[in-house]
Amino acid sequence: MRSPARRFTGRFLLLTLFLFLPLVVTLAQTPVPVVPESVRPPAKAVTGDPGPDMVTVVPQPAVTDLWRQIRRGVEGKVSIPDPLAGVLIQSEGELWRSLRNGPYRTYSALFLLTVVIALAVFFVARGRIRIEGGRSGVRVRRFGFFERFSHWLTATSFVILALTGLNMLYGRELLLPLVGDSLFASLTFYGKITHNYVAFGFMAGLTLLFLQWVWFNFPNRHDIVWLLKGGGLFGGHAPSKKFNAGQKLMFWIVVLGGLSLSLSGLQLLFPYQFHVFQGVFRFLESWLALGLPTELTVLQEQQLAAIWHGLSGVVMIGVILGHIYIGTLGLEGAVEAMWEGEVDLNWAREHHDLWVEELTRKGIVRQPAE
Repeated sequence: MRSPARRFTGRFLLLTLFLFLPLVVTLAQTPVPVVPESVRPPAKAVTGDPGPDMVTVVPQPAVTDLWRQIRRGVEGKVSIPDPLAGVLIQSEGELWRSLRNGPYRTYSALFLLTVVIALAVFFVARGRIRIEGGRSGVRVRRFGFFERFSHWLTATSFVILALTGLNMLYGRELLLPLVGDSLFASLTFYGKITHNYVAFGFMAGLTLLFLQWVWFNFPNRHDIVWLLKGGGLFGGHAPSKKFNAGQKLMFWIVVLGGLSLSLSGLQLLFPYQFHVFQGVFRFLESWLALGLPTELTVLQEQQLAAIWHGLSGVVMIGVILGHIYIGTLGLEGAVEAMWEGEVDLNWAREHHDLWVEELTRKGIVRQPAE
C-alpha cells in the first residue's frame, strides 16, 4: 500500500499536469522570434547639422506652449482606430527607463541580499528549533488534501513566477554571461510565456487558499501574547490556535501582496484596458490630499503597473524566503504538515496547544497515556 506522501504526490502531479497542459501546448507551437541586434537610429539622425536647404524656425510663445504640452504627453484626437496614436511624445518614458535601470534594480537586489543574509545569521545564531519533548509517535491530521493542493499550486506557481521575473530583471547581467546569447534569448522568451500562463495558476491557488483559511486568520487575544513573546523566542511558551500570529501575518501579507501582484499583472497582460492607478490615486486624494495625479494616460498606467508589479514581486520573494526557511530548516517537523498532512502530537502541543485542546474536546485527538 502506498504511503500518504506518495498518494498526495501522485494526485498533485496529475492535477498540475491538466492545469498547465495549455501552457505546454503553447510553448511547443510558439517559435522564438529573431530580434535584430540594434534598432538605434544613425547618430546623424539626431545630432546632424541642418543643411543649407533647411530653414531654422525660431519658436514662438504659442509654439513653445504647444511643444510643452506635447512633451507632457497630452493626448490629442485621431481618426484612426488606435487611440494611442494621439500621444506624440511621452516624456515619462525616459524617467521610467532611468528609474527601472537605476535605483529600482539596485535597491531590489540589496533588499533580497539583506533577507538572505539575515536568514543565514539567524540560523547560525539560533539553529534549528527542535521538538523539545521528542517525537511521540502519535500523528495528528493538520491539513486535508485540498488544502495541501491549493498551497502547493500557489507555491509552485510563485516559484516559477519569481524565477522568470528575476530573469527579466537581472538575467542580462547574471545569466547571459553563463549561457550565451542564443540560450539566454530562448530561456527569456519561453520564460516570459511561462510567466504569463502560470500567473493564472497562482491567482487560482491564492483564491482557494483565501476561501479555505480566511476564517482561521482573524486576530484574537492569544495573538497579542504570541507577538509579545516573539513566538516563544522571548518569555517562554506562546499559546496558539490552528494558526499563530506569525502565520496570520504571513497569510494576510500573501493574500494582499498576491492581490496587488495579480491586479498589476493583469494590467500588463492586457495593456491599455484598465485604469487601476488612476482610480487608486483619486480615492487617496479624496481622503488624504497627497498631491497625486488624478488624470493618467494609458501609457502612464502601464509604466506605473510595470514598476509596481516588480516592486510587489521583490517584496513577496523576500517574505516567501522567510516562510520557506521557517518551514524547512528553521522548524523541525513543520514541513510534514503540508507535505504529508499530518504532524507529530508533541510538535502540535508545542506550537498550537489551543488547537490540540480543541481537537481533544471534540474527540478527534486522543492524548496518549503519560
